[in-house]
Amino acid sequence: MSEGARYQEFIKAQLKESSDNLRLLADAAPAIGKAARLLVDALQNKKKVVAFGNGGFAADAQHLTAELSGRFEKNRPALPAVALTTNSSALTAIANDYSYKEIFSRQLENFIHAGDVVVAISTSGNSENVLEGAREAKKAGAVVIAWTGQGGGKLKALADVCLEVPSRRTSRIQEGHLALLHTLCGIIEDELYPTVGKASGY
Repeated sequence: MSEGARYQEFIKAQLKESSDNLRLLADAAPAIGKAARLLVDALQNKKKVVAFGNGGFAADAQHLTAELSGRFEKNRPALPAVALTTNSSALTAIANDYSYKEIFSRQLENFIHAGDVVVAISTSGNSENVLEGAREAKKAGAVVIAWTGQGGGKLKALADVCLEVPSRRTSRIQEGHLALLHTLCGIIEDELYPTVGKASGY
C-alpha cells in the first residue's frame, strides 16, 4: 500500500469514528435540552455563566464564553460569561500560594452566586481542580453543568446535569464538546433573541 493510500485509510477511519460518535451524542438530546434551559433561564434572570477546565478544555471554556460575551451567529447584546482560565497571574499565584487543586475554587469564592451557571469541563470527570470548582459552585447555590466523557466520573454526582460524550478517547470527547458548545449557543441566541436575524456571513 502506498503512503498516500495509507493516509487516506487513516483519514477515512478517523472521520467515520468522529461522525459515529456525534450521531451517538444525539441520544443525549434530553440532557442537552435540560442544560440549554438552565442556561437560558439564568441569562434571562441576569445571572452569569462561568466555565473552566484544563488544557484543551480550558480552550473550550474560553470558546464558550467568547461566543456568549461576543456573539455566536446573531448581532445581539453581550451576555455575561467568563472563563476562569484566562488570568495567568491568578492561576499561577493560587497554584503557588495554595495548590493547583484550588485554581478554580479560589477564583469562585465571593464571585459565584446563587442562580449563576458553572460549566465544569473534564474528560474523565475526575480532575481534582474541576471537582473543587464544582463543589464551591454548589456551596454558593449555583447551577453546575458538567461536560465529560463516557461515565461522567465523580463530577457527574456534583452536577445538576451531566453532558457525557459517549467515548473514552480524548480527541472524540473534545469534538463532542465542540458540537455541544455550538448547539447550546444556538439555542441560547434563538431563545433570548428570537427576532434578531443572523449576522452577515452566517
